[in-house]
Amino acid sequence: MSISVNTMRAIDHWVGVPLCAVASPIVALMDGVKNLFSRGSDAPRKLLFIELSEMGSAILVDPAMRNAQARGAELFFLIFKSNRASLTLLNTVKPENIFTIDSSSLGGLIKDTIKFLIVARQHRIDTVIDLELFSRFTALLTGLCGARRRVGYHIFHGEGLWRGCMLTRKVHYNPHIHITKNFLSLIHAAFAKEIEVPFSKIHIADSEVRLEQAIIDPSVLSKVRERIEKLAVDAGIPFKQGQQRLILVNPNASDLLPQRRWAQQRFSELIQGLNQHYPNDLILITGSPAEFEYVEKVRVVADVKHALNFAGQVSFAELPPLYTLSDVMVTNDSGPGHFSAVTPLRTVVLFGPETPALYGSIGKSIAITANLACSPCVSAANHRKTPCHDNVCMQAITVTQVLEKMVHQLNEADQARVH
Repeated sequence: MSISVNTMRAIDHWVGVPLCAVASPIVALMDGVKNLFSRGSDAPRKLLFIELSEMGSAILVDPAMRNAQARGAELFFLIFKSNRASLTLLNTVKPENIFTIDSSSLGGLIKDTIKFLIVARQHRIDTVIDLELFSRFTALLTGLCGARRRVGYHIFHGEGLWRGCMLTRKVHYNPHIHITKNFLSLIHAAFAKEIEVPFSKIHIADSEVRLEQAIIDPSVLSKVRERIEKLAVDAGIPFKQGQQRLILVNPNASDLLPQRRWAQQRFSELIQGLNQHYPNDLILITGSPAEFEYVEKVRVVADVKHALNFAGQVSFAELPPLYTLSDVMVTNDSGPGHFSAVTPLRTVVLFGPETPALYGSIGKSIAITANLACSPCVSAANHRKTPCHDNVCMQAITVTQVLEKMVHQLNEADQARVH
């Protein structure tokens, strides 16, 4: 049984704070000794990114990783074992340079943490970039892995979420620019010749936020296409790829922040509306294998023949081919909104407790948000934990609003297909 999100947060606070307090003087002493024998500050050669818990962040950080790669750094990455697949969509980091920590049990977490601290030294990692927003666990990993240059977000004069003194280059986290630009600011700090307080005093142009596209294997694309067509035939639906539209509806969101979910009933009503507009097209309701029952409830309530339960029908590696074959997808603010950005797929993403200004997809996406006075209610300042148990921000988004944006995206897809 895996460790729950709330348990992880509790451990990070009650164990992380005292450990950071104990480790900080030790790390400072180690830095002092290293500086005695320092030959100056070389540019990063072996650069490790740490991002454990958010699969979508593996996509959002890709422009920053490629920026570092272009500067000559060899890339490494540390991520929870359960999220490792997210790094395979673009393969920016070599598989042998990906380290994992098993978070399914406390014993596995401790064992893999110790193993990582040893392996990082064996690889002579010289630079670490902590991508997490004020996680004490990743701060400890950053401070104790042996790297001379350690970059991450620092609270400065803010209160709360203290992480000790693990960083050598402290970056101001900017809650008013997109997270991809925040990640790029960490790269600037890592390669900067001069120390700034705070980093990074630069302008990051929109043109720097450019995402590479996934390379699609034609054989995998063909397999996914055949699977879809067989599912349609078995359901008594005459469907031929390219002759009818393929519409994806992704109704779930991870347990990390359940307040992001739009109601099952709303998704069912949306499917009914899509079917009225496009009666001959196929609607696939997607999700992970564990979400099959959740998706099935949406399908049953919708009661639309052309809407099929597709949860668990493709592996993570098959998501890019699925998105490439599809015309549009609607999803809660969750991983698929970011994973689809490595393909030409047009999306509509529903935001509530978080804001698209910071976490919007960087693909061909339209974000819908209610812009309530209390939104966004999760941020780096509160460990992305909200007291809200009544997500009015999601309830305020109407089926009509979403359907209108879906129709717009489908019209755009139709025009692109003609040209």
